[in-house]
Amino acid sequence: MIRRAVKEDVAGILEIFNDAILTSTAVYLYEPQTLEQRIAWFETKQAANEPIFVYEEEGQVAGYATYGPYRAYPGYAYTVEHSVYVHKAHHRKGIATKLMHVLIEEAKEQGLKTMIACIDAENAASIISHEKLGFIFCGTIRNAGYKFERWLDVSFYQLDLS
Repeated sequence: MIRRAVKEDVAGILEIFNDAILTSTAVYLYEPQTLEQRIAWFETKQAANEPIFVYEEEGQVAGYATYGPYRAYPGYAYTVEHSVYVHKAHHRKGIATKLMHVLIEEAKEQGLKTMIACIDAENAASIISHEKLGFIFCGTIRNAGYKFERWLDVSFYQLDLS
């Protein structure tokens, strides 16, 4: 079941996010976040009317997706960058794709024009998933981040929402 996240979902979201921090290059943070930090993130997104959707399976958060501003300048008001994460126990079930369909529809309903994906350039599964959703490759920034004792490249993909 996909639904809008509520504050009670934040602990499940945090578990997924912290695992991504500690075990993957999906996010270029080094330290796990605290529950207080994720609650503040949740409340900030709620106040800004930025959606957070969760995929619930057997009463647990199996994945979540959200988007927020691409850049703070007014000229970018119709462009968002998204994030989607799935609990490691639920990989390869199509959850990310299902969440993305809902997120894309929400963005269209909000009158947005472009959705950006910033993907670790070695994350072939995410790249393939985004391409299947209609995202097109825009470019790669070499050595954009550093994690796990190595330099990482990021690739940008965009989806025209019109």
